[in-house]
Amino acid sequence: MLEKRDFYINGKWVAPIEGKDHNVIDPSTEEPCAVISLGGKADADAAVAAAKAALPGWMATPASERIALVEKLVEVYKTRADDLAAAMSTEMGAPISMSKTSQVGSGTWHLSNFIAAAKKFDFVRPLGDHAPNDRIIYEAVGVAALITPWNWPMNQVTLKVGAAAIAGCTMVLKPSEESPLNAMIFAEMMDEAGFPAGVFNLVNGDGAGVGNTLTGHKDVDMVSFTGSTRAGTLISKNAADTLKRVHLELGGKGANLIFDDADDNAVKRGVLHMMNNTGQSCNAPSRMLVQRGVYDRAVEEAAAVANQVTVGPASEEGKHIGPVVNEVQWNKIQDLIQKGIDEGARLIAGGTGRPEGMNRGFYVKPTVFADVNHDMTIAREEIFGPVLSIIPFDTEEEAVEIANDTVYGLTNYVQTQDGARANRLAKQLRSGMVEMNGTSRAAGSPFGGMKQSGNGREGGVWGIEDFLEVKAVSGWAAE
Repeated sequence: MLEKRDFYINGKWVAPIEGKDHNVIDPSTEEPCAVISLGGKADADAAVAAAKAALPGWMATPASERIALVEKLVEVYKTRADDLAAAMSTEMGAPISMSKTSQVGSGTWHLSNFIAAAKKFDFVRPLGDHAPNDRIIYEAVGVAALITPWNWPMNQVTLKVGAAAIAGCTMVLKPSEESPLNAMIFAEMMDEAGFPAGVFNLVNGDGAGVGNTLTGHKDVDMVSFTGSTRAGTLISKNAADTLKRVHLELGGKGANLIFDDADDNAVKRGVLHMMNNTGQSCNAPSRMLVQRGVYDRAVEEAAAVANQVTVGPASEEGKHIGPVVNEVQWNKIQDLIQKGIDEGARLIAGGTGRPEGMNRGFYVKPTVFADVNHDMTIAREEIFGPVLSIIPFDTEEEAVEIANDTVYGLTNYVQTQDGARANRLAKQLRSGMVEMNGTSRAAGSPFGGMKQSGNGREGGVWGIEDFLEVKAVSGWAAE
């Protein structure tokens, strides 16, 4: 078992001031895999003080030097890829093959995209030809509290830290207590890359302790949070008294619209996308809306695909899915699967309980429901597990109505060979992202949602801008 209790504050690993022991549980075995300390208010205060003291110097550091340090971070990151993969696989259950590729790879992807965007970004630029002595200055927001989730740890850490660092913000990172080990490795990487003391700080803790202190702290200028909509609401309320900027990336209930002219792989692609990361992705296509003419065939294919998805320990190589993160999530998913059955949805794959032959570990059967009414609980609540709901529709207008009939608005998906229809739907679907026919978003594309899926955008130039204030200057003197 790994045991490491220190926090990274002001360029040093320090003992917690008021820490309490916390077991990190391996969801594949239900056994502790590490012991860390969860800090308290005094630890959060110390980290914020370090970030505040470092802010003037870091803001004044030329953007080219900040970018160079992020480039160095990418070099260091690559040398620690195996350590990161092992940590994430153990602490949150991503199968090791997926952890080595997607989980670790997301970090280098985002950092590299930030570097490319930053090199083209003018932090001081003219207002326009009509005002030759006016300038627009993009200036760091200030001290940023970064609160990240357990499901895609390095994806979210790098999206926040990379953008904040390039923008000139100093920061305090509070990773999820469910998956803190990768963040501690990341802190070692920031240290090795040579970031100045106080620019990056890490304090482990839970939401009620360190999280609550950071989001309401008078010296924190911005909160960037990824997690549940419920937690995002509480953070917004806590931050309101200080009027700090709050950037939220929250839940989702994505609709995948499959029309009768969809390509032959559309259904299989949708099921496998839903099962990826054991369904623990906010942008998962959890509602498959299928046009009536191809509905029966799609239902049959979806069941067959789901029944071929294998479940196994995160430590084993392969394309299987692992466990969900903890017992609380497992119980929630089981309750919602049972709710689907009780409300009359037709179970065509999976169901309640662990997969056959498994009596330990937080494993969930890959589950698919057909004949789902979009008023059912499983069609409205974010399940955050490998559970897919299939809903029939007749017309394009009905599909849009069902897709938009949700409090969420993160990602929707469209499968059709009709280009005009695809473009219409891209404009009509109320979500921050729309992906067509299996085409992923390109490098630098912003990630974020509408409605109760949050605000702001992460990635590329938009991610950097979220950590910047805009300052208008008149009477700029020629130099």
